[in-house]
Amino acid sequence: MLETYPKDLGGLDRQKLQECIEACFECAQACTACADACLSEDMVAELTKCIRTNADCADVCDTTGRVLSRHTGYDANLTRAVLEACAAACKACGDECSQHAEMHEHCRVCAEACRRCEAACRALLDSLG
Repeated sequence: MLETYPKDLGGLDRQKLQECIEACFECAQACTACADACLSEDMVAELTKCIRTNADCADVCDTTGRVLSRHTGYDANLTRAVLEACAAACKACGDECSQHAEMHEHCRVCAEACRRCEAACRALLDSLG
């Protein structure tokens, strides 16, 4: 879709933008699935914070992916703020899921998706100048 946009993207690195959008949606899906898997664990009470962090991260990543997909009337300040919030949510969720990764495979997979998304957000932020 980025290639079909009829106007200039204002100097945005298309590759970094594409990678970030994809990482955001991948992370949102992983976090949603991880939260659901946590709810199915016998020790669900011990995963309350993980479930909440997953839900928050999924929402922030989904919103970030959608905001990054719109280019008309681009607002660099809003883009930076959304990317910073997404990186922070991914860091928090990745850290939380990592604490459960040895016991729960879904948490390990989710932590990896969070780390990839955090890195993609930071790479796009760095490219914005």
